[in-house]
Amino acid sequence: MPEVKQDHPQISRGQAVPPDRSTWWSRLQQRFPILQRKRGVALVIGLMILPFFGLLGLLALRNRHNSSSGGAAETGSGQDLITNDAFFYGQSEPVYPCPAMTGAGTWADAYNKAVNFVKQLTTEEKVTLATGISSSTGSSGTVNGCSGNIDAIPRMNFSGLCLNDAGQGVRATDFVSGFPSGIHVAASWNKDLARSRAESMGLEFKVKGVNILLGPVVGPLGRVVRGGRNWEGFSPDPYLSGALVSETVQGIQSQGVITSTKHYIGYEQETNRQPTGDVEAVSSNIDDKTLHELYLWPFQDAVKAGTANIMCSYNRVNNSYACANSKTQNGILKTELGFQGAITSDWGAMHAGVASAEAGMDMVMPNSDLWGDNLTKAVNNGSLSEDRLNDMATRIMAGYYQMGQDQDFPEPGVGMPADLTKPHRIIDARNISSQQVLLDGAIEGHVLLKNVNNALPLNKPRMLSVFGYSAKSPDQWNYKSNGGVAAWTFGGESSYLGRDTSAGFAGHYYEDFSDIAPNGTLFSGGGSGAVTPASVSSPFDALNARALDDRTAVFWDFFTPDPDVAATSDACLVIVNAFASEGYDRPGLRDDYTDGLIRHVADRCNNTVVIFHNAGVRLVDQWVDHPNVTALVFAHLPGEASGRALVSLLYGESNPSGKLPYTVARNESDYEGFAGPDLPEGRYEKFPQSNLSAEGVYIDYRHFDANNITPRYEFGFGLSYTTFNYSNLQITKRDGANTDQYPTGAIREGGQVDLWDVLATVSADIQNVGDIDGAEAAQLYVAIPNAPAKQLRGFGKPFINATASATISFDLTRRDLSVWDVVAQKWLLQPGTYGVFVGASSRNLPLNGTLTI
Repeated sequence: MPEVKQDHPQISRGQAVPPDRSTWWSRLQQRFPILQRKRGVALVIGLMILPFFGLLGLLALRNRHNSSSGGAAETGSGQDLITNDAFFYGQSEPVYPCPAMTGAGTWADAYNKAVNFVKQLTTEEKVTLATGISSSTGSSGTVNGCSGNIDAIPRMNFSGLCLNDAGQGVRATDFVSGFPSGIHVAASWNKDLARSRAESMGLEFKVKGVNILLGPVVGPLGRVVRGGRNWEGFSPDPYLSGALVSETVQGIQSQGVITSTKHYIGYEQETNRQPTGDVEAVSSNIDDKTLHELYLWPFQDAVKAGTANIMCSYNRVNNSYACANSKTQNGILKTELGFQGAITSDWGAMHAGVASAEAGMDMVMPNSDLWGDNLTKAVNNGSLSEDRLNDMATRIMAGYYQMGQDQDFPEPGVGMPADLTKPHRIIDARNISSQQVLLDGAIEGHVLLKNVNNALPLNKPRMLSVFGYSAKSPDQWNYKSNGGVAAWTFGGESSYLGRDTSAGFAGHYYEDFSDIAPNGTLFSGGGSGAVTPASVSSPFDALNARALDDRTAVFWDFFTPDPDVAATSDACLVIVNAFASEGYDRPGLRDDYTDGLIRHVADRCNNTVVIFHNAGVRLVDQWVDHPNVTALVFAHLPGEASGRALVSLLYGESNPSGKLPYTVARNESDYEGFAGPDLPEGRYEKFPQSNLSAEGVYIDYRHFDANNITPRYEFGFGLSYTTFNYSNLQITKRDGANTDQYPTGAIREGGQVDLWDVLATVSADIQNVGDIDGAEAAQLYVAIPNAPAKQLRGFGKPFINATASATISFDLTRRDLSVWDVVAQKWLLQPGTYGVFVGASSRNLPLNGTLTI
């Protein structure tokens, strides 16, 4: 939009224009004698210029934050409010046409079946495959309880598709399990466990008749520390997220269920995630290098693992809506990464009809008037090519055939009743084989951060006092009861019966949201990623059962901010939480109520153990150095086995092995500009801007390293009840490995095939020098030339018996050692010396060496 010209008064130079004081001024002096004195004249002048200074102040207030908005254009005083989207045209490179599916690699058979199927369809039937027909997302559905549906085509013996949330288990239905959340899986640092969890979860989705699982999550990655959905994903480190999403995709799809890896791409905040009123959705402005090295990295791993579906996100990317962004969908996902599957919109994320189809989106959810009959008309009148519609249908059906859903797959939504309050057929999806996976997953995602004076493990205490609102089961666990749909189905039972989640879903991004869920313990966060397990184990339930066995006296107070504390308690457990939900970003990284409760108990109990169920980073410096706070556990979001897992760790039946998948700062200001979301400001009030290029790849521990900031607890940190020593670092280059600067291989799923060639192997010995068996999450970091000081490039978790040793090895691929060349548009392997570091955390790396390329 062209700027509006502003007229300013012209100042005449070279001639004097004195006021006519013989008229109005003299009359004023006569009426107000004070004006005949100098003080009176000064008073008038002061009153006249006061509004001017006030106006300057308002202008300064309006523009003071412009530099943090990250707009794609310059900001500053005197610039006009942008009111037309045309201002941003061209900021996201157009890439057309959408590349057709090729059936490369393992997709050949599924592709041929899909092509043959689509050839027999009418235009209307092809459109049916691409357009959702109904959705419940937990309320009373018209077809079933699935989050979304694709209609059947009976004459083709195609029964349709059921799409359902989410990445931690089947949501909003009965007789299912509640698995640990993504952040909890990342805290386990256990690839094998991630795979087992995915297989068990995929089986439950299949039994319920869900064709497409809406997950896993690698966007948000976690740039915004207070991001409301960080808990659904794994970690702000792209390598850790990529390794775990790869295992998750493979595990779920091994059960014949399609994964819809989400949210693609740059979806890093909830605030202004969708257009509201006359304000558009926030734009994540990302340069090419940052996109590839950070935000795209785990999506690339998901594509390499074979994900058959990708969900495009709500936000704009470089000021083009993600679901209509031809650069990210056509150019990067379907061309550069060789993605063979279909792109599905997030619920309500499509804002253009033909334009979205041409930009690469293949399926709209839950439904849209822009497609359906209008898409049929567009094809018939030539606005959209028949070839593009054929490709959309082919990609959707290819995923169906790739998973074998044409053979013995349950009826779509068979275990997803439209209304749980009415009599319905019970489909119990739980499997006895998943019980150990649920417990192990819950145990290993707990992180022990402090343990002095052998406070833990507990040993049959005579008296135990338990405090805190997150110790007990939620006050309510009941479908569509007092809190309505948002409470149970969207994880809001413990958080004011879903009050905040409902507000966020309604687009009320600036409400007075709570930092905590005060009505009970957390099994997951809130929103579409929540879990609705058939049965749960809360911390207090499990603690009380253990106390009965040990004949331990137990006192508790879950409600009082300043409870009575029995001085004779052997230990005082303070079990609290930090809640987060889809729909809004967390208001802070700490809260006064919880910090006050912890200090109150610690002042009165010399063995205070603090346990946090945290849906993200939680600051602890208000009390962690208190001499009576002897232990601290970040329990994250363990799923249904929460209480059993915690007791197993507190009493030493299990040895803590989790480590932080993020950095815990001492102060929120240590995170600088990306602690919270970017807001609509200045001339971008109607088009919010978030400049992800401002810090580039330097988020989380990379930011702390680059700025020499000492964290409270570093990325990768976690304690054990035993001690491990590292030794014998070995770095071996792979014989015959091609170390040319650029890859030359053909493009298959995940990109050029030689990106995955192993160039070197690193190994180290780890000895358990304590007297307790345990697992150690060993980590490999590499210092790549012209890149952050160190980046995670490998991890493993051997279980080592007391006094025993194990050797761990890490393969380094061409991609692991490369940087993105924005000119060549390829991954560049630079000649030079690479630092290699192995140890227990990002700041505890006793072994170091070099690799020369």
